[in-house]
Amino acid sequence: MLSFRTLARSAPRTMSCMASASMRQGLVARPFAAASMAKSSGFQMMRAGAASFSTTTSRRAAAAADGETDDELSAKIESEIQIEEEMKASEQEPSSVKDFIDNSPFELIDTPGQEVVKLVRNFGEEKITISFSIADINNFDPYADEAALEDEEPLADDLQAAESGKRQNQDLESDMEAEDLDEEAPAPINLSIVIEKPGKSDGALNIDATAQDGSVVVENLFYYADAKLARLDTPEAAQQRADVYPGPPFGSLDEDLQVLMERFLEERGVTQALAVFVPDYVDLKEQNEYLRWLNNVKGFIDA
Repeated sequence: MLSFRTLARSAPRTMSCMASASMRQGLVARPFAAASMAKSSGFQMMRAGAASFSTTTSRRAAAAADGETDDELSAKIESEIQIEEEMKASEQEPSSVKDFIDNSPFELIDTPGQEVVKLVRNFGEEKITISFSIADINNFDPYADEAALEDEEPLADDLQAAESGKRQNQDLESDMEAEDLDEEAPAPINLSIVIEKPGKSDGALNIDATAQDGSVVVENLFYYADAKLARLDTPEAAQQRADVYPGPPFGSLDEDLQVLMERFLEERGVTQALAVFVPDYVDLKEQNEYLRWLNNVKGFIDA
């Protein structure tokens, strides 16, 4: 830029000197040629300066495009990774997980990066598939019931106010202990149990249950004439399932029928051991997936 400005200032003087010499020689057209040369030289220098400015701007833009927070974000994620790895190393795998995997007739199907875990086995001529997801532990709100109780009208407030101070203190201590137990209780994990009879029946049973507190609680029992409806996870299949008569709630069935159905499931491996295994395994799976997610995000940021 400085050389261009120097040339621009000296160009008129050069043109004037050349014009005087041309006039002495009687050549009138030479000053125009000199002016053209000066303009041409000035234009070329202007282009050179503009190119230099463009290159500098491009470099600054490229530096800005890298992101000012990339390094800080990467370092923060690395810190989170180290914390998770230290926690993982300090915690022992629950014995329920190893015992179930070693002694259960079910085959564990756990695909890294996927939320859903499956347990698959054959029982005679039946094929049994139990599916559960780590999404349940992420969506679990241990304080949801407490919030619902707080929203209710305190109908018994007057009676509680009439009690002695000692009784109130005892109740308060009991409530605090109950809250501690609730915080330690694992999240309930939903189970989808599909029982098929390939080659013998086109239909399938689909049992919705929950694994919590060391027991499996059956909630609903569906029958699908087409076993594909129980297996497929597509919007079309979901719509077709919604159109199927679901049957009455399991808890409203005859008690003997409920007991026999529970024994039916126990014979196929839906036992207390499975009810303990599922929440513990979901907890491990969620930690592994979170650690994998952190590494994937950091790898992308650092690329």
